[in-house]
Amino acid sequence: MENNYQLDPNKWIDNYADALYGFCIVRVNNQSIAEDIVQETFLSAWKARETYNAVATEKNWLYAICKNKIIDHYRKKGATITTETEESDSYFDNEEHWTKEKQPNDWGLNGQTQIEKKEFYQVLANCKQKLKELQQQVFVLKYLEDFDSDQICSILGISSSNYWVLIHRAKLQLRNCLEKKWIKI
Repeated sequence: MENNYQLDPNKWIDNYADALYGFCIVRVNNQSIAEDIVQETFLSAWKARETYNAVATEKNWLYAICKNKIIDHYRKKGATITTETEESDSYFDNEEHWTKEKQPNDWGLNGQTQIEKKEFYQVLANCKQKLKELQQQVFVLKYLEDFDSDQICSILGISSSNYWVLIHRAKLQLRNCLEKKWIKI
């Protein structure tokens, strides 16, 4: 079965710019950087248009390029950010889940309306912005991009122990912020 996917660069901005920007902003938390990544995505796609093999749709192809640009951004940033180390404690088990003693309060996310979900994700985005830059990057790569710890360490140029400290601190800070801003206990 042969695919008939065609590229239409003249419509890329109209068809994909806003969606790619939305994809980026959640991952990099910076308007200017997200805009630059979208521009770099279109530029790279334009340069590679002759090698497009129509295996993926135009949209999926552009998203793959964009995702790679985001990873490149993290690689560059990872090389310039100082790392942190700290001993682990009893908040999380070996599978990165909360221990029974330290688990967060019920955040009331079951049965939410779309408006409540949108509000929650806005609060989460605001809380995520309060993390240190490297913590944000580790969190995004882990929970939004679904990379494993070895891949994240390689992308950011950090040690495994540093990764665990960063993800641990990010989760604790996000939990604290969400409990204050969303649950208001």
